[in-house]
Amino acid sequence: MTLVAGVDSSTQSSKVVIRDLATGAVIRSGRAAHPDGTEVDPAAWWAALGEALAAAGGLDDVTAISVAGQQHGMVVLDADGRVIRPALLWNDTRSAEAAAQLAAEIGAAEYARRAGSVPVASFTATKLRWLRDNEEANAARVAAVALPHDWLTWRLLGYGPTGESALGPDLAALTTDRSDASGTAYWSPATGDYDFDLLERALGRQDVVLPRVLGPAEPAGRTLGGVLVGPGAGDNAGAALGLGAASGDVVVSIGTSGTVFAVADKSAHDATGAVAGFADASGHFLPLVATLNAARVLSSIAELLGVGFDEFARLALAAEPGAGGAVLVPYFEGERTPNLPHATASFHGLTIASTTRANVARAAIEGMLSGLGAGLDAVRAVGVRERRLLLIGGAAQNPAVQAVTAQVFDAPVVVPEPGEYAADGAAVQAAWALTGERPAWPVATAAMPAPDFQPVIREQYARYQAIAIADATSAEFRVSLNGSGATTTHSGRS
Repeated sequence: MTLVAGVDSSTQSSKVVIRDLATGAVIRSGRAAHPDGTEVDPAAWWAALGEALAAAGGLDDVTAISVAGQQHGMVVLDADGRVIRPALLWNDTRSAEAAAQLAAEIGAAEYARRAGSVPVASFTATKLRWLRDNEEANAARVAAVALPHDWLTWRLLGYGPTGESALGPDLAALTTDRSDASGTAYWSPATGDYDFDLLERALGRQDVVLPRVLGPAEPAGRTLGGVLVGPGAGDNAGAALGLGAASGDVVVSIGTSGTVFAVADKSAHDATGAVAGFADASGHFLPLVATLNAARVLSSIAELLGVGFDEFARLALAAEPGAGGAVLVPYFEGERTPNLPHATASFHGLTIASTTRANVARAAIEGMLSGLGAGLDAVRAVGVRERRLLLIGGAAQNPAVQAVTAQVFDAPVVVPEPGEYAADGAAVQAAWALTGERPAWPVATAAMPAPDFQPVIREQYARYQAIAIADATSAEFRVSLNGSGATTTHSGRS
């Protein structure tokens, strides 16, 4: 039996799956937690990867491995290969003002044309601009810029600081893939090249090493133990591979963040900034909308109500669609889409009659999903035509979430069996790099909720969302005036 391994180094944890090359069957797996926070020392990821690999039985009988990881995180290295400062993660919003500056300097439409996306606080380029403007000494030391999966792949290959690695700090050995490179905001999905002018606008100079961009099945090299290492991917692109997603598939993922993304044949350039025109990990494209507020909305409201998830689902299903007019606009952690990094959540439409535990539970689910429904509308606006929605993430198995998804989205919904789809996609990459052929491993279906589109949910959400956006925009303006936007972050589990 030939075994391949896939890794998902996500915001919350490192997950490892080891699969049979021939059938795709999961043979064993492992997991280790990451620290909380919106900035993390990458050494914690390396330690967690080691723990997760050990929990999965190690790599002694594994032939190939690949690493998927959270997108955008800024890992800056000095000339000796040492991490200069903790990595700023995708959900760290302190670079919101830097994003606005970059977009204003280039123009939103021109930036989208050149980099596929309009910069927001999540992207690597904005974090580099923040570093340049706020930590001048650290910025001056930067010799290479990597993303989380790039850095972990480099370490797996045996590279790293002198004294901490066998092969030393060869920065030229850094690699990435097109899916993760497309989230930097200084690489073009359309041309496949870095845009060094955009890099210079971010960091203030071009004389730094950027990872070499590998093709979908191009190996990065081998570990010192001889295990082939695949190119790796951003987490959403990895999930698309793990699901076997093809043209016409739209994936709705409910995790720490919420995402709506589709496999597309053409690159997308959205000057409004709603859709990020990413590349995927198979040679195609991955137009994507992301929200900062997803599964944690549900856990927060469940905790407020003092119930577990089973009772939370029962309460939500006991309420009618529209929650009696109660609407939650769930911008608890600010928001990325729409781009309101300093926004807060708000309840609307509450009356004595509508303020029930059941309505509050349903409003949480409807609000969270309505934000993602707006994401589907945005993806459609750049030319995507879906044949089905694939609902994934930890919350996707909740029966109330499944039922309400069929009411919020006017498209067929399929819920695959639970899985570590980003890690699964990395395992697909490992197999692809090993054999030269992309495997077609089966993905089982857990549920197919009956179509039950209820326009009232989206209609009332849109009405109150407009009010919330107007209020938040005014607050954003005040933040900009007093200058605090350059240092604002959001804490909590990431």
